[in-house]
Amino acid sequence: MADRRLQVFHTVAKVMSFTKAAETLHMTQPAVTFQVKQLEDFFNTRLFDRTHNKITLTDAGKVVYDYADQILEHYEKMNSEVRELTGEVTGSLVIGASTTIAEYMLPSLLGAFKKQFEDVNIRLQVGNTEAIVSMVENNMIDLGLVEAPVQNKNLEVDVCRIDEMQLICPLDHPLAKRDKVTVEEFRKYAYISREEGSGSRQVIDAYIREQGFSYSDLNVVMELGSPEAVKMAVESDVGIAVVSRTTLAKELRLGTLKAIPLDPPILRPFSHVRQKHKFRHRAVGELLDFAVDYCKERAVELGFRLPTDDEQSLGRKAN
Repeated sequence: MADRRLQVFHTVAKVMSFTKAAETLHMTQPAVTFQVKQLEDFFNTRLFDRTHNKITLTDAGKVVYDYADQILEHYEKMNSEVRELTGEVTGSLVIGASTTIAEYMLPSLLGAFKKQFEDVNIRLQVGNTEAIVSMVENNMIDLGLVEAPVQNKNLEVDVCRIDEMQLICPLDHPLAKRDKVTVEEFRKYAYISREEGSGSRQVIDAYIREQGFSYSDLNVVMELGSPEAVKMAVESDVGIAVVSRTTLAKELRLGTLKAIPLDPPILRPFSHVRQKHKFRHRAVGELLDFAVDYCKERAVELGFRLPTDDEQSLGRKAN
């Protein structure tokens, strides 16, 4: 019911990119451009100044953006309050998840959620932890699920479970018979890393520094952008890696890799992240409650530890 032109313009203005807005809205770039042009025709003025490399809001665009922000928030409140009176849980949610969570936790979680709330449409954005936190900060998504501590104190962060990261290697690797391994012991071997900005990379880099080493002390032979790519490279004997235990169920069952705990262990939070003061659509609240309960149940089933009260602070690092 809210003016589509206003919604599209608002998204472009938030991300300052027609291309990124098209990806966020699941539209083509020409369709996004057309909607913005229609709004500019309606006001008979330009809303963006366009140069070769970037766009900026005109004075008129800034006024429209401020009002669009309020209009769209009031529309969400109106829609939610009316639905609440009728007892319906419906609407559309945009959630974001870092790669490990999106690939290994969300499919079953969202499948179970949809069985209970059939009228809620969910759109998923996948990126590394840094990108997902940025989307939450810029109100591009309703809820984020990430796998590293969050440094923005203005966001609400709830830890749903404590994940452990372990070293993986081929079955015939010199380290394969070890019960546990230190950074000093594995740093001399060919190492496969996640890309910069990855939640896993952030946690591992911090851990290595705590042990008195740095990323440059590792024998990095490859940087890859997903857990699956990392595991395939290890299976192909390219090197060893440190990955989330959450990602290893299939390989450990089939016996294609050896997983070795680190000494001391790497523990990290899997957390829900959202804006503190943003109006919360009822469906967001239902999804959050469902996700917290579901994560706890699955954590117990899979042998993961639930966070203690003290460990809730793992989810947020002080700035």
